[in-house]
Amino acid sequence: MNSVGEACTELKREYDQCFNRWFADKFLKGESAGDPCGQLFKRYQLCVQKAIKEKDIPIEGLEFMGPSKGKTENST
Repeated sequence: MNSVGEACTELKREYDQCFNRWFADKFLKGESAGDPCGQLFKRYQLCVQKAIKEKDIPIEGLEFMGPSKGKTENST
């Protein structure tokens, strides 16, 4: 499945592969420590947010998930 933004599709593919590899090779075997895909997810998330803004897709009431939930990009 492609991403909401054409420019984000490759990042989505990379993240999906990383997550699936981690899930199968580590998590399901009891090794849940670490976040090997976190940086990929962050890059993909920023790309998707940019695409949503560029396409003027209404997202009122939709909350983005993740560690920065409730924070803006410029928050300290």
